[in-house]
Parts: sequence; C-alpha cells; structure tokens
Amino acid sequence: MTDGPALHAVSATDLLREEWFLGVSLATSLVFLAFQEQLFAQLSDPLWFTVVFGWLFAVVLGSALSVVRHADHLAERLKEPYGTLILTLAITSIEVMAISAVMLHGENNPTLARDTLFAVVMIILNGMVGLSLLLGAWRWPEQQHNLQGANAYLGVIVPLATLSLVMPTFLAGAGGQHPSAARQLILGVISVGLYATFLSLQAGRHHDYFTTDRNHDQHPGEPAPPRGQLWPHTVLLFAYMGPVVFLVEQLARPIDYIIETLHAPTAFGGVVMAILVATPEAISAVRASIADNLQRSVNIFLGSVLSTIGLTVPAMLVVSRLYGHPVTLGLEHGDLVMLVLTLAVSIITFASGRTHLMQGAVHLVLFLAYVLLIFQQ
Repeated sequence: MTDGPALHAVSATDLLREEWFLGVSLATSLVFLAFQEQLFAQLSDPLWFTVVFGWLFAVVLGSALSVVRHADHLAERLKEPYGTLILTLAITSIEVMAISAVMLHGENNPTLARDTLFAVVMIILNGMVGLSLLLGAWRWPEQQHNLQGANAYLGVIVPLATLSLVMPTFLAGAGGQHPSAARQLILGVISVGLYATFLSLQAGRHHDYFTTDRNHDQHPGEPAPPRGQLWPHTVLLFAYMGPVVFLVEQLARPIDYIIETLHAPTAFGGVVMAILVATPEAISAVRASIADNLQRSVNIFLGSVLSTIGLTVPAMLVVSRLYGHPVTLGLEHGDLVMLVLTLAVSIITFASGRTHLMQGAVHLVLFLAYVLLIFQQ
C-alpha cells in the first residue's frame, strides 16, 4: 500500500530535476520586476551591461529551449505534422512578443520588423538548412523527404516573402516605404488568408504531404500513446512561455541602449531577436536530420519561415496601427539580392525530394555571405 505515495514522490522529484529552469525563469522575472530601475541604471558600465544583457538573453533562450523540448514531446505523441505545427506556432508567438516589446520600447525603430524577418529567413533557410543537410548527409549519404510537402511550403513562402519584403521597396511613395493603411490591410489579409489556407491543408485532407512512410503512421503493433501524457507537457509549454512575455520586454532596454546610445547598426535588434527565435528550432532540426528523419527537419525549418512571415507581418502591422509606430518592410541593396538568391536556391534544393552534402554546403556559404554583409553596412 506504500507504493503509490512513493511513486508520486519519485515523480515529483523527477519533475523538479527536469524543470529546474522554470524556477530560474520565474525568479529572474521577479528580480527584474522588483529592481528593474536599479538593474538598468548602470548600463553605461560595459561590464554591468554585459551581465544584464547576458543574463536576460540566457534566460529567454533557455525558456525557449524548454518550450521546444516540451513541443518535441508532444510531437512524439501527436505525430507529424501536428507536433511540428505546435512547435512553430509556439516559437512564432515568442517572436511576435519579442519584436513587439522592442518596437514599443524607446525610440521608434521602423526597420526592426523587417530586419528581424530577414534575419530569421537567412538564419533558417541558409544557416539551419545548411547545417541540417550537411550534418545529416555526413552520416547518411542521401536523405529523403516528401516532395509534395516541400513544394506546398515553398509555394506559400515565396509569394509571402515577395509581397512582404520585396514589393514594398518598389511601392515607396513620397512619404517613404511606410505602407499606407490600405496596403497594410491588403498585406495582412493576404498573409493571414494564405497561412490559414495552408494550415487547413497541412492539418486536413493533405496532412500526408508532410510525412514519409517511416513516420506516417504508428508501426504495426506499437501501442497508441496514452492521451493522459499530453496535458503535463502542454501545461509546462505554456508555463515556460509565460515569463518570456515579461523578460523580452526587459531585454528590449539593453538592445535599445546599444542602438540609440552606442549607435550600433539598426539591424542589431533584428539579429538578436532572430537568434532567440531560430536557435531552439535549429537544434531540433539538426537533431532530426542526424537521426535520419529529414522530413521532421523540413517541417521545422520551412514551417518556421512560413509561420514567421505569415503571422509576424500581420501582427507587426496591427501593432504599428494601434501604437502609431510606422514600419518599413522593403529590403534594399544587397539584402534584396540575398533574399531572392536564397529563395531560388531553396527551390532547387528541395525540388527532387532528395538531399545531399553539396546542397548543405551551398546554403552555409550563403549564410556566411549574409553575416559578412551585416558588417559591411
């Protein structure tokens, strides 16, 4: 009769051991809530600035990694494409909160949303894709994915990226690139409409486009995962996301200090936000590719780019209208060329349903070119 309480005690101990970072996240939130003025008063001191920025960045990134961990658990139980869909939506929500916090704090930075979107696309479609394909091909000479699923992703990513990041450059009026209310409405409706249509395809009649024979269904004789195991991971996923809402707002203060006081490139804020968003998904995608589950990797990085553009752009346009912060979406000069080149190479990479080492190397070279261009601006 003593096995029950003992079992519960062991489970509680295991839970505390595995979820200790939630305590770190909550404690950090309480510290900055109570002493934020004192903590931010000495940002002019390089050492103190490094401590505060590193502390906040590490806690936000750690919380995002924990979100990915629980999303992966849900993915194992829900199977593709539903598990990956949960992951991309959760990370995109963190991205929207982070960009909104930086946009609304300090002086207006009209290019922040654009810089973040562009950085996310470059990091994912070049850095993440290149690393996943290269390391996966290093262990497995050739990997396969569902061609129909990749085509579906790219068939929506290409027009959304063009309408959001390319077309505004050529529609600039006398007042600059800030889109008019009518253009914002049209772009928002198109983005949400196409993304909603894609979700109905992904989760509905064509969900098999986003699976392969190896992960389409459960293996014969494999018991169905108990549904009771879903809710703990769901609750913990949202529990980790909660403190992020507050902490990214605090992170906006040192980012604004670098841009406004130290006159760092305005793209710096976008790159920081993109790293926070892309790193957790990159780890998950690379692990899947190394495990010879390229389909999950494809679902992660192409799904992440699609959700970033399809959801972040409308959200930023709404924030812009509500708070009177204008946004500039159109890319210019070398950035515009890099985006078009990346989209073209991505179409070629996923055109056959098979990938190899050379494709990964090409994407990593493009990522290196993007990094070099940041320092040339």
